[in-house]
Amino acid sequence: MAFEKHLLVDAANVLHAWPDLRVLLKRDRDAARSRLVQRLGAIHDAESVRLTVVIDGRGREIVIEHPSQQATLTVVYTPSSLTADDVIEQMVGRSADPSLCEVATGDQAERSTIEATGAVWVPTGDLLARVERAEQRLSSKVAGLNRANAQDWRRRSHE
Repeated sequence: MAFEKHLLVDAANVLHAWPDLRVLLKRDRDAARSRLVQRLGAIHDAESVRLTVVIDGRGREIVIEHPSQQATLTVVYTPSSLTADDVIEQMVGRSADPSLCEVATGDQAERSTIEATGAVWVPTGDLLARVERAEQRLSSKVAGLNRANAQDWRRRSHE
């Protein structure tokens, strides 16, 4: 499976833009981040898009995680010396083809910068709608597989 497109997400912007995550963020920052990555995983799985979620870090070094054990789904915690915007700009700038990069952010300065490189800006509201469509597609696919399995089990039990 080829992952040509690369979706980069400025986590802080999305966490503050999506109403359910904004509420959760006030209570539990780590839970809000986990929920964001979980929901974005639907786009990764439904669209076969490489996904990188960039989170402003507090440490001295960059931290890279693969929560689903897939190399194409990455969470990057920036070092305290860099912002998520800085890291996203560097990743897009180093891309072999920036036009294949999509950057989800509500930051207008970041939008201008990434669009100047040829990347595509994704508004946070559009990202939410895209996640909801991807979740629906995956849910429908699972329901179809469940129906097929149930039919297969019924058929086998009558043989």
